[in-house]
Amino acid sequence: MSDVTSAKGGRSEYGVALLLAALGSWAIIDGLRLGDTASRGPVSASTVPVAVGLLLLAMAVLLVVDLVRGGRGEPEGGEDVDLSHGSDWRTIGLLVAAFAFNALFIDLLGWPITGAVLFFGATFALGGRHYVRQALIALVLSVGTWYLFFLGLGLKLPAGLLQGIL
Repeated sequence: MSDVTSAKGGRSEYGVALLLAALGSWAIIDGLRLGDTASRGPVSASTVPVAVGLLLLAMAVLLVVDLVRGGRGEPEGGEDVDLSHGSDWRTIGLLVAAFAFNALFIDLLGWPITGAVLFFGATFALGGRHYVRQALIALVLSVGTWYLFFLGLGLKLPAGLLQGIL
């Protein structure tokens, strides 16, 4: 490994530690701002965010200590990863489009429709080519999760165009 690669890798790993510290601080500050009106029982609403924030800060400190001692992460060496090929931007673009469609139209069309488009789009982007089967599974998954959230958890996902039918 060249000195340039070594130095660049070290800086990026310090960047990860900085990101962990920033996220941990954010979680702690946000957690302490939560009002205690929503808590039920001995544990307040801020307990989990503060605990997660403290763990993130601890991981940041441990990573910096490891880096100062000379520790470095190993490059990806998985057997199913071909590092000579670049990113598959078509697949990434299709996945982003499916998620963006869901985010933009969930209130208008509802979860059962946008969820089906999201599930179908993900399977299509990842190489599925049995369109009818994928569409049926996507529809069953989206309507099923809508009912699971509505009946099982008491959460109302938007029904959109299917309001009154579901």
